[in-house]
Amino acid sequence: MVALTNLLLTTLLASTGLGSALPPRIGNTVISAREPEPEHSLSGRKVTLPQQKNPRYHKFNGALSVYRTYLKYGAPVPDYLVKAVAKHLGVSTDDVLNYSVAKTKRDKGSAPAVPIDEYDVAYVTPVSIGTPAQTLNLDFDTGSSDLWVFSNSLPLTQISGQEIYSPNISSTARLLSGASWSITYGDGSASRGNVYLDKVVIGGLEVHDQAVETAQQVSTSFTREAAIDGLVGLGFGSLNTVYPTAQKTWFENVRGKLDEPVFAVDLKFNAAGTYDFGFIDPAKHTGNITYVPVNTDPGYWMWTATGYQVGSGSFVTQPIVNIADTGTTLVYLPNAILQAYYKQIPGATNSRSYGGYVFPCAAAIPDFTFGVTGDAKITIPGRFINYGQVTEGSATCFGGLQSSSGVGINIFGDVALKAAYVVFNGGETPTLGWASKNL
Repeated sequence: MVALTNLLLTTLLASTGLGSALPPRIGNTVISAREPEPEHSLSGRKVTLPQQKNPRYHKFNGALSVYRTYLKYGAPVPDYLVKAVAKHLGVSTDDVLNYSVAKTKRDKGSAPAVPIDEYDVAYVTPVSIGTPAQTLNLDFDTGSSDLWVFSNSLPLTQISGQEIYSPNISSTARLLSGASWSITYGDGSASRGNVYLDKVVIGGLEVHDQAVETAQQVSTSFTREAAIDGLVGLGFGSLNTVYPTAQKTWFENVRGKLDEPVFAVDLKFNAAGTYDFGFIDPAKHTGNITYVPVNTDPGYWMWTATGYQVGSGSFVTQPIVNIADTGTTLVYLPNAILQAYYKQIPGATNSRSYGGYVFPCAAAIPDFTFGVTGDAKITIPGRFINYGQVTEGSATCFGGLQSSSGVGINIFGDVALKAAYVVFNGGETPTLGWASKNL
């Protein structure tokens, strides 16, 4: 998930090689960005990545979660949200506005994926890069397509406890000459840097010459998130930001050697979930998997839900074009749908002070159902939509459904994904599969 924001700065780690930028040559082979792509290899088998708790968690805050979603999708952050974030952090609005830079195929394997906080704001997975292996905790994000990491090219002021990748100590790292990458966020801040090709291993699935985007600058919103060392983008390569030639994602490089060109997401509510690469686990869903077409332009897993239902009310037929995004915590929907939902909760209000829809923690929360296609539907239980107290000890809780109007796109984030077993089919004609499961 891009542009995650932490509440606290953590202790700076004096890791080997921090600080100075790498010279153009570091003893590794330099290759041209325009040369043919090298053949990728795979060791390991289809893989399940189980989640586990991360000891470096912090508590969820709704305003911060919405704020980082605006940043991720390049949307201007509204004044009321800036004020809500400033209030929560105990800083001035200027401080918030100045967040910019301080700125073989049948194997089996496993690796842990780790929720950052007790409210499952995001997940990280230990990923091995280079030779010898350097292990970084990266966020799996279907809403982006870059594999980028904190590196020893960053100044010390932009590192706050993250592990870093040092290509100069990897015998398999090669600089992609002339290539660069850059991601600009909604607050005007950016992450950018060079590109190396190196070995990347996730749960025993190995790709040689994977594009690894090394950060020379990161947004302060990333600097403040000590548990995130970078991202593994699982969107489509057309969304990749490497210039002048976009690079394939890790999944695109590995999928041809998997048993099936898929990965399946089984996120859980307040419990460990899994990512399955190369296969679909029948034990993790009930009934059939219903597949829908995916619009891959500009590179998201974009699909159209057929409508919605609040609690036991009538189903409202209405196309809802959205993206399935593991890197976003909440669900973002049109205002009319939110109004229909929250009017069923006594005391619910759209609070500018708290940065979104809130309601009394003691209130009964209705389920929210969305249509997949035909008679297939997925129900998000009401308990999933209570996303925790707005501040510690408060009687007011933040809603898991929020407005998409300012973000510019409807997003089915983790709140929705936890209610289903979701198959991301990256075959010749990409589709998205939804199946109910035991919750």
